[in-house]
Amino acid sequence: MNQLNVEYWFRLLYECIYGTCYGSVGVTGFYAWLAHLWVWITAIGYALSVIGLFIIVYCMVRLFELREREEKFYTTLLVSPEAAGGTHPRWEHIQSLVEGKSQSEWREAIIEADIMLDDTLTQHGYEGDGVGEKLRAADPSRFKTLKDAGEAHGVRNKIAHQGSTFELSEQLAQRTIAHYEAVFRELKVI
Repeated sequence: MNQLNVEYWFRLLYECIYGTCYGSVGVTGFYAWLAHLWVWITAIGYALSVIGLFIIVYCMVRLFELREREEKFYTTLLVSPEAAGGTHPRWEHIQSLVEGKSQSEWREAIIEADIMLDDTLTQHGYEGDGVGEKLRAADPSRFKTLKDAGEAHGVRNKIAHQGSTFELSEQLAQRTIAHYEAVFRELKVI
């Protein structure tokens, strides 16, 4: 009958806390145990704080090292081959292709030169979807080799649209690359 009585359980809990329960240590023993537990919690907290501080310092040192490396990397000015007085590597590749003996190499040289012309025109501020539109938007008084660029781009269009049916002679390939060269020299790319 006592097991159903709520007051019985509260009384039993009260007696255990204040030391009259069987095997109980009382309130002072409980407080001593809490104080001992608090010492351990404090010691572990300090240890974790010191470890955390070392981790933060290590991460900060590594972050500053990374920032120094990034600063050195991104502030190093890369000099383009044309500014350094050398020849442009893309142009060297185009010249090696046009010096080849097959039509496929000549075609590739002309297509590569046209891609290089497109990039160059974009860098010089000409706007348009392709080389043709950029050349149409160009001012002939400021662009002396505009006619050369137009003729060279016309040959490139024939190669692109007619494919292998377009007969490309070595003389035409050399003349087309010479037009591209004149344009690149005027725009100071090579």
